[in-house]
This record gives sequence, C-alpha cells and structure tokens, in this order.
Amino acid sequence: MRLSRAMNTAISVLPGLVLLTTGALAAGEAPATPSEPLFIAQIVLLLVVGRTLGELMQRIGQPAIMGQLLAGILLGPSVLGAVLPQVQHAIFPSANGQKIMIDAVSQLGILLLLLLTGMETDLALIGRLRRTAASVSIAGISVPFGCGVLLGEFMPQAMLPRPELRLITALFLGTALSISSVKIVAAVVRDMNFMRRTIGQLIVAAAIIDDTVGWIIIAVIFGIALHGRVEVVPFGLSIVGTVLFLALSLTLGQRAVSAVIRWTNDNFVSELPVITVILAIMGVMALMTNLIGVHTVLGAFVAGILVGRSPILTQHVRDQLRGPIVALFMPVFFGIAGLSADLTVLRDFTLLLVTGGLILIAGLGKFGGAFLGGSLAGLSRRESLALGCGMNARGSTEVIVATIGLSMGALNQTLYTMIVAMAFVTTMAMPPTLRWALARLPISPEETDRLAREAIEAKGFIGNLERLMVAVDHSANGRFAARLGGIVSAWRRIPITVLELAQPAPAAAAASPETVVKDAAKTTATDGEASPMVADVTIRRQNAPGSEAVASEARKGYGLLMIGVDETIGADGGFHGELAGLVAGFDGPLGVVVARGANLRDPVASGLDILVPVTGTQESWRALEVALALARAGTTPVTLIHVVPNSDARRSGFANPLRPVDGEVLRHAVGFADHYKIEIRTLVRRGMSVENAIIDQLRRGRHDLVVLGVRAHSGETLFFGGVAAEVMERSPASVMLISG
Repeated sequence: MRLSRAMNTAISVLPGLVLLTTGALAAGEAPATPSEPLFIAQIVLLLVVGRTLGELMQRIGQPAIMGQLLAGILLGPSVLGAVLPQVQHAIFPSANGQKIMIDAVSQLGILLLLLLTGMETDLALIGRLRRTAASVSIAGISVPFGCGVLLGEFMPQAMLPRPELRLITALFLGTALSISSVKIVAAVVRDMNFMRRTIGQLIVAAAIIDDTVGWIIIAVIFGIALHGRVEVVPFGLSIVGTVLFLALSLTLGQRAVSAVIRWTNDNFVSELPVITVILAIMGVMALMTNLIGVHTVLGAFVAGILVGRSPILTQHVRDQLRGPIVALFMPVFFGIAGLSADLTVLRDFTLLLVTGGLILIAGLGKFGGAFLGGSLAGLSRRESLALGCGMNARGSTEVIVATIGLSMGALNQTLYTMIVAMAFVTTMAMPPTLRWALARLPISPEETDRLAREAIEAKGFIGNLERLMVAVDHSANGRFAARLGGIVSAWRRIPITVLELAQPAPAAAAASPETVVKDAAKTTATDGEASPMVADVTIRRQNAPGSEAVASEARKGYGLLMIGVDETIGADGGFHGELAGLVAGFDGPLGVVVARGANLRDPVASGLDILVPVTGTQESWRALEVALALARAGTTPVTLIHVVPNSDARRSGFANPLRPVDGEVLRHAVGFADHYKIEIRTLVRRGMSVENAIIDQLRRGRHDLVVLGVRAHSGETLFFGGVAAEVMERSPASVMLISG
C-alpha cells in the first residue's frame, strides 16, 4: 500500500516539475546564452525525480542509484525526448554554454563519488582475506576483461567511434565488463545482514580489489588514449608513474594525510575545517595523477583510502561529508549519465541483439570468472555460487567508466548507451540472485561464535571509543596511568593523546609518560595480530594549569579521559583539588587511576592481577570492558566478584542495580569475557556490604588492581559514591575508577 502511494506520488511529481520548468522558460525555447534559472531547474528536476525513483527502487530491494540513473533516462532522449522532444530540448539544451554548467557539477560528482568509495574501502578486510579475495578478483577480472577486449577487436567498424582507436575502445569494453561496484555489492550484502559473515566479507573484499584494479586500469588506458595509440615510452611512464604514486601515497602519503587531518581538527575553531581539508586533499591528489598522465579519478579514489584510514576520522565527520555527496552530487551525476544514454537506438534490431549479447557476455563472464576463482581458492560450490552472483553488480562504477570513455572519445553514443543498459540490467539482477545464493549457505559454529563476539563489541564501550586522552604527570601514578592507557589504546587501535601536565622534572631513571605509553602498546598482543602494534600516540606538553590544559584539549573530541597525577587523595580523605579541577574540564567518561603496592613501586613492569566488581549497571559493564582490554596485555588474571548485599547495606556507588535473578549478572559477564577468549574466575559474596566484600577479596586474593565502575554524583565536590570512597581509602591494591 505504501509502495503504491509512493508510485502515485512519483507519477504526479514528474509532470508537475516538467510543466513548472518549461513554464519558466520562454514558451519552451532554450535560451541562447547560459541561464542560471535553467541550471537551477535542471538540478531540481534531477534531485527530486532521482530521489523519488531511488526511494521506489529501494522499496523493491534495488540500489537507490538505479532510480537516479532511471531518472536521467526518463528525462533524457530515451523517454521525454521521444514523447515531447521540444520540451526535453528546452529543459536540457545541447548548447555548449548551458551544458557545461551542469556537466561541471557532474564531473565534480565523479571525484566526490570516488572519494567516498575510497573512504569506504577497508584495506584491513583485504589483508585478512587476501589470498581468497585475490583469487576471486583476479579470475573475476581476467575472464570478462578478455571477453570484452575480444568483443571490441571483432566489433564491426561502423560501431566504433574512431576505427583507428579500436584497441582503446576494446580496452574500455574489457574494463566495463570486468569490474564490480563495491558500493552496490556492500549495500546488498549489508542489507541481507551478511556483512560480518565470512562469505559476505569475501564478496566485499573481492569487490574492493576489483574497484581498485579497475581505477588503475582506467588511469593507464587514459594515458594510452592521450597519445592515440600504444607507445612504449609514454605507456611505460604511465605504469611507472602510477606505481610510484600508489607506493608513495600508501606510505609517506598516509602519514602526511593523517597528520594534516589531525592538525586541522586540533587547531581550527571554525566550522567543518576537516571537511575542507579532505576536499582539498582530494583535489591535490587528483591534480597529481593528472600530472603523471593518468585520470584524476585515481587520485580521488586513493585520497579517499588515505582519508578513510586516518585514525581520528570520526563517524560524525564521515556523515557530514557523506551527506552532500549522497543528497546532491550522486543524483545529479547519475541523472546526467542517464540523460547521456539514448535507448531509442535500440529500436534497431541489430543493435538490440548486440546489446543483449553484451549483457550475456558480461553476466556469464563475471559469474564464471568469480566462480572459478572461488573454486581455485578451495571454496565450496555454494560459496563460489554466491561469489559469482555477488560480483555481477556494476552500477556506479560502470557508469563512471562509460562516462569517462564517452568524454575522451573512446566510446560513441551508441556504445555508451549499450554499456549503461548492461550496467543497469546486471545490477538489477544482482540483488535477487545474491539473496537466493546466500540464503542457501549454512553457518558454522566457529562463525556463529565470531558473529556473537562482534555483535557484543559493536555495542560496547571500548569498541566504539574513537580517541583516548591520558592526562598524567611524571609521578608513579602518572606512569601507571600511562601504561594502562597504552594497553587499552593498542587493543582496538585507538589513537591516544598523552597530555603531560606541568610539574618539576622527574628523576633521570624514570621513563617519560610518552615512552611508557608506547612501550605498553608495543608489548600488547592485539586481537588477530601476529605481531604487536605500534600505538598512534600524540604528545601534548602543557605549561598551563592542568584544568585549563585538559579543558582545551578536550574540545578536540575524546571518548575517554584517563587521569594519573601525584596528588590524588586530599587531606580530608576525598579527592584532591587538583584532580577535581582536571575532571571539571572534561565532559565524558573518566578513568581515575591510583597506583598502590607493587604498581606504585614499579608502575611500568609490575603485575596486573585484576579484580572487577560486577553489578549489572552500565558503569559496571564499562569497567569490565576496560579490565578485559587490560587482560589482553598478556596472561593477566581477571576475577569477577558479584556481591549480594544486606538490604540495609550501602550501594550508593552502584546506582540503580538491575536486581537480576541470583547469578544472572555473573553469567552475562562470564559470557562476555568468553567471547574475547579470556579466562576468568568468579566469586559471589552474600550478606556483606559491597565495599567490605571488595576490600576483603583484595586482601585475600592478593590482587594488584581493582577496576570499579562508578557514577559521578552532582555537587560542588568530586564524589563517586560511598563505595568508591571506601575503596579508595582502604584498598591495598591499585584502583581504577571508570565513570559513565
């Protein structure tokens, strides 16, 4: 019913917009000079019709860009031009001046689309599945590419734009038939909740390789087309230039881009400075590829990869950049692509047969190649079948390739229309066939366990932590906090900023907080890593008062502040004023660290036998996550204690416990730890106050550290509740308070 109403809306919107547009033009006559009102009308038409048809496509399980492409076809010579040619010509005149205005938006849209595609390219995913994904991608590219080149070599001369450029046309056809659209593939796999399944990740990884190789091929072909034929020296220079560009970009370029983004985020106070820098990086890298004789799309794509790997690029920034691209540039670009296609040429029965053959070759070639690659990699027949179906979506990638080929003269209008039709048909066929194939794939117990762990991580505190600040001095407390911060940051590759607070210089033998953080991260084994990870550490040395330094740094965006300073406990037994001032400058989760016992004597290398009280509150779960992150540093023992207190016992440090059935909290906590494959011990204490149970276990179990989830209480002084106050005062072990 909703779909029917949406269709009726679309049907009523299109004629109204067309009438409004033509009424704004002088009785249907195209203006002799470029017209700003006409340009605006063109944009509005493409946006509204593209968005409406895109919505319809999504509701029937198809990618939204197919609706945007269809909008251009409807508004172009294929439909509107065939029915009302004068109206269509009035809205979209062929005059160069007017056409250049809308084409400029479309060309910028190509670069922005490639930037977004690069940002969504997960190189880590390729690394994990590199052998199988490479096998699928290489076979999936080689077979249809060879078919396309052969088709171009034997195509009738009358169908070629320039017979002397047959090889270039053949290469474009091969590229058009061979590469997949990672955006379409990922969208369908995500829609089916297969993104975290092994086969889903393999499909996306192979599509990423397809896309990457495809843009390199396009860049090289562009270099060949500039000279009109294959010349050894220019061709060699294009290859060498492309290889050097990629090598430098993914090494020195990655560090430079990350540094520029970080510096901009941390130093600019104007609105959206990071977005401006990202767009500038895209433009510079596009110009660089143009200078070495390859197409600008490669520069935009690689810029997206580098930007996407920046360690402090938050999801908020990604969404800000994605918004205008998806809302404005995508509908305009795909609309213009549809406008450039003239499906009326397919009234010629011969051309219709050739187009059908092209679609058949593209579909079977891509399916057969991917199926062969999967079989060679040792996958089952069902898995290879899913790969063959999934790799057959061309969508946005194909349209961009065809647009480039048309603009540089390698394709004529007829070939361009045939390729767009092929991209449309194969992309529309991919979602239902992939759904059919994936629905027949069973799930293994190992995969079930991994998916459950990843689902927990996705909802967890540490898993969603994007940036960590450690505010420390050179005291033993500071170095112990720096050590814990380095371990936490390394577990999930979280960028960490060490804010060194002003104080007298430490003893010469004491390691600096910077060294402690880096050493702790290097010695932390990360999940799935064969070798330890080097932490992404930024050092800030402040001479200003600590509270001002923390407040100033906090504005740059942090998900957790860990504090370790010499003066922690005041004379009255509460928190020292200096610590309270530091906390006042940060609005977010806190980790207050106090070193005692062995950790105080040797804060860098002492033991970390951890005790974690669990109660079922959000703060308790956060403390458990932090403890598990610390346990990943090696063979650190973890003990969970659940206290069932007397009815009159104080529980002010654990606000609003969930009061589950006896043992349920522990069972959930144990299951949570099991997902990380961390062995833990459990204890249940009854008839005691929470604070007494914790202190008693600390003394009995000889634990080195208690990680306690707390909630800050409102008031003029820093207070985390009675339980936290008692533990801080009486604990013989180090204490880490984690607040929400």
